[in-house]
Amino acid sequence: MATASVAFKSREDHRKQIELEEARKAGLAPAEVDEDGKEINPHIPQYMSSAPWYLNAEKPSLKHQRKWKSDPNYTKSWYDRGAKVFQAEKYRKGACHNCGAMTHAAKSCVERPRKVGAKWTNIHIAPDEKIETIELDYDGKRDRWNGYDPSSYAHVVERYEARDAARRKHVKEQQLKKLEEKNGNQNAEDGVNDVDNDEDDLRVDEAKVDESKQMDFAKVEKRVRTTGGGSTGTVRNLRIREDTAKYLLNLDVNSAHYDPKTRSMREDPLPDADPNEKFYEGDNQYRNSGQALEFKHLNIHAWEAFDKGQDIHMQAAPSQAELLYKNHKVIKEKLKTRTKDTIMEKYGNAASEEEIPRELLLGQSERQVEYDRAGRIIKGQETVLPRSKYEEDVFINNHTTVWGSWWKDHQWGYKCCKQMIRNSYCTGAAGIKAAEAATDLMKANIDRKEATKEAPAPVEEKQLATWGTEVPEDLILDEKLLAEALRKEDERKREEKDERKRKYNVRWNDEVTAEDMEAYRMKKVHHDDPMKDFLH
Repeated sequence: MATASVAFKSREDHRKQIELEEARKAGLAPAEVDEDGKEINPHIPQYMSSAPWYLNAEKPSLKHQRKWKSDPNYTKSWYDRGAKVFQAEKYRKGACHNCGAMTHAAKSCVERPRKVGAKWTNIHIAPDEKIETIELDYDGKRDRWNGYDPSSYAHVVERYEARDAARRKHVKEQQLKKLEEKNGNQNAEDGVNDVDNDEDDLRVDEAKVDESKQMDFAKVEKRVRTTGGGSTGTVRNLRIREDTAKYLLNLDVNSAHYDPKTRSMREDPLPDADPNEKFYEGDNQYRNSGQALEFKHLNIHAWEAFDKGQDIHMQAAPSQAELLYKNHKVIKEKLKTRTKDTIMEKYGNAASEEEIPRELLLGQSERQVEYDRAGRIIKGQETVLPRSKYEEDVFINNHTTVWGSWWKDHQWGYKCCKQMIRNSYCTGAAGIKAAEAATDLMKANIDRKEATKEAPAPVEEKQLATWGTEVPEDLILDEKLLAEALRKEDERKREEKDERKRKYNVRWNDEVTAEDMEAYRMKKVHHDDPMKDFLH
């Protein structure tokens, strides 16, 4: 229990106070009252009896725990745009040199600069603007809509409403026009019953009814602050409520999957049923037909064009992607037509030509052909040899035979003139005789040259010792040549050791004599020789 905090002078005073409170609780003593004469509840904590020294308060309070500073006079309004306060008739000292207003200088004037300012003309003095000092609080400084006039958006709303009204009026006129035309056509025909006329009149009357009186049948409103979201109202393309729901068409567990969250069933719930008796074939039916299929092709074209280097993006620039897709279809159709015309021009069009005779069409004719048991033709039609796709029996340059009709010495030629040169002019029998005479003359010249050819004088061959040859036993070496060869071998080895002494223009002698070979063998170091270290 919370009691009042009171300062006592002694323990005796404290004890008396406690006894008084217990008596008041038991109803034996009168209750304590405040300054206004109201009874004080002992169960509720009261104000402190002694306030802090820095408040200079004459009586106890909790003022130091509250917001005791007064709030400044924050402004809730905004600047009064375009307001004027005073209209002067002549120029005043210190006013704007351009327009004559006292509330700004010539540097800050927003009016069009005059050719001669109001300071000098003293006419057309602009009124003074209303200057306001607005002190905003913390929230007011950060309010992005502070000072916004909602009525300024009214013209935008009016424009959209006028557009919707014109659209609805146009749709209504078109509907009335179609129904009236249909009614007129039916009345013109014979045998039209009165029931049909009454129904058409009823339709026209219903179309003439204002759309606002149709209980918003085609209007779709978004549901606000609901768990499921979605839309309220009715739409014309929804199924009739008496129809069986899609998830009840096939109760088999292994049938098409139904997603209750999106209310979608992609596959056909009754794939084996008669298509003429089904009103629902799955959501994929709508995805693969109509505008959904066209949109799918548009996306595929955008992806393929982007992969090939085109700067196109379906989500970033849908209008550009659709325009490029339309141009692509036009160009593709033109190319297809051009290819078709080229093929028809080259091979012809069998559909547009004259009709084939009935005899040929059915494979029948009046000609009689006899065959033997082997299937060969005995009498009647002659045997037709198969023809090649190339031109046959075409003779050029006065030839009577074709190229390749003659073969000699692994060469093809013409049989009529026995020439080996293709596309040559035919010389006939005279050319054959001339060619044979030239061949005989050439053979006679060759024989005469071989008969008169003298035998060459025998040349004494210099026997040179080659690398890897064995030394004959009867070899006699010249002492002077051997000494010269040894000297050359020493010089060669010195040049190999010091590459800097090798001359630039080196002349090599490929002839190796027996003395050179012997000098090489004498100077050669045998690595298997145990006395090789004692050689100098």
